[in-house]
Amino acid sequence: MPGGQYQVMSTKFHHSLYSLTDSSDAGPEDEEPEAPVRLTPLQKLTMDMCKDEKTIKELIIGRRVGFYKVRGEIGQGTFSRVKLAFNALTKDKVALKILDKARLDSQAHRLLSREISSMESLQHPNVIRLYEVLETPSRLYLVLEYAGGGDLHNKICNEGKLSDNTSKITFAQILSAIKYMHNINIIHRDLKAENVLFTSSSCVKVADFGFSTRVSNRSVTLDTYCGSPPYAAPELFMDECYLGPPVDVWAMGVLLFFMVTGTMPFRAETMGKLRRNIIKGIYTLPPWVPGPCQRLIRGILKPVPAERYAVDQMLGCDWLLPVEFPWSLVPPEPTNALQSLLESECRDLEEEEEIRSSLEELGFTTQHLQNNQLNDSRSPVTGVYRILLHQSQKRRGCDSPPVVRGMVRDPKREGLRAYRGLRHTSKFCVLS
Repeated sequence: MPGGQYQVMSTKFHHSLYSLTDSSDAGPEDEEPEAPVRLTPLQKLTMDMCKDEKTIKELIIGRRVGFYKVRGEIGQGTFSRVKLAFNALTKDKVALKILDKARLDSQAHRLLSREISSMESLQHPNVIRLYEVLETPSRLYLVLEYAGGGDLHNKICNEGKLSDNTSKITFAQILSAIKYMHNINIIHRDLKAENVLFTSSSCVKVADFGFSTRVSNRSVTLDTYCGSPPYAAPELFMDECYLGPPVDVWAMGVLLFFMVTGTMPFRAETMGKLRRNIIKGIYTLPPWVPGPCQRLIRGILKPVPAERYAVDQMLGCDWLLPVEFPWSLVPPEPTNALQSLLESECRDLEEEEEIRSSLEELGFTTQHLQNNQLNDSRSPVTGVYRILLHQSQKRRGCDSPPVVRGMVRDPKREGLRAYRGLRHTSKFCVLS
């Protein structure tokens, strides 16, 4: 990462952000009393990283990485650890995915490259965001959006099955994310409850794109088996080429079954029995699952991919009809194309102006922004920009979860409430 882009804009000192030496050529004879210069947050951080002993020590021992202060571990994977961190300039919490280069073989490198490539293309309220990529001689760091509300697997294991309305709200958001991904020809291929995260406001975030792939179009066949066996579609067990979208759809059916029953549809003592059950589509739906939800599950968990529900069929099913998103899944057709374009450009310009103003307050100059096109994930300027952009979008309601008609938000407490008997009472009842 080039250090010369980040210099303290003082007439007295010139520090390279990632160099621990003072590059000033001022000698003792040049020193004379000066009025104290008020440093911007970026200038102060830069100076601390070059001169402050405590900050330098934290950088050396890994308690700091780039602009991020690293805290405790929040997760662990096959090749990675995930730690909580926060950006020293914006103060936002992030999830820091740490990969040890020495443990990455050629296949792991390919998967990591795909993960970064996929995440660079994704910007959706229900998809976890990539802010920045940092690299040291021994490690690679992915700076990701911090969800903070745990994952779906732990939630169900600890609290039991979800209520019907909570299942609708959760599943609708997963479906929204997958529709968006498939529209831009990205296939997830590892959908499972552990990869469905929640924010503190109950917004769903689909995560972990290590097995994702981009296809030229959705009719392109794939041949790599990947994912978790209990969520794997029948065609993945048949050693044949398969289409990507139906594989994600099948996994969504397994997720929905798990949400509404608290158990997995396909269970067996051995992998061989599990494989046979999945290929034959053998599962039992409890009779107490609502009829519209049962029909949706049966439409998804069809062993033949061509007979399986498509994403748009799922979106239009009876069970999801009461779900209302705070933002449109499909932009409406503009009545006046030119007016719509102008309004969109005005909103974009307003948002861009707001973010650039925030960057300037932190100390990023016009030169910084000219040297960084804000689309290179390996630049700390891009990292701060993306965090500020997400902040702005959240203020506009981007990360608000959908609601089910007949439910409203209690302004005094987090969570969704059931709205009952408006004509007779003003009380709100908490949903289980």
